[in-house]
Amino acid sequence: MGNAVADRLRELGVRGVLVQMAQRRQIVELRCEMPACYCHKGRAHFDRKSHPPGPWAPSADHYPRLKSDGGRLDPWNVRLAHVRCNQEDYTWRMRIRRMLEQKMSLEEIAETLNDKRVRTPHGSGKWSANTVRKAFVS
Repeated sequence: MGNAVADRLRELGVRGVLVQMAQRRQIVELRCEMPACYCHKGRAHFDRKSHPPGPWAPSADHYPRLKSDGGRLDPWNVRLAHVRCNQEDYTWRMRIRRMLEQKMSLEEIAETLNDKRVRTPHGSGKWSANTVRKAFVS
């Protein structure tokens, strides 16, 4: 019996852990699983992978353990994302991590991000201690 999600991932040029997860019914819907999706066509839209991959191509996001922290592309540590959404999430997490390592409070981090006019995860409003925490742990 075929698996529509796995078949669609293959059509998009995806191989590896994402296809394996779809075959095992660990991915049940083709949609960006990032907390903040930026695709103007919606979470369910994916472009075919190319070289280099475009912003809306499918991407395996190392989550919850980042690749830089030794995270691997194992089913328990992967979620489906757009390339752009994955990059944005990683950028925020690393920037916030560096400030936390400097022992800054969440309020101080929010103030710094607002002063530097860093876009919030959904592109509207200002950074607050709450949005900093959500962006870091998402």
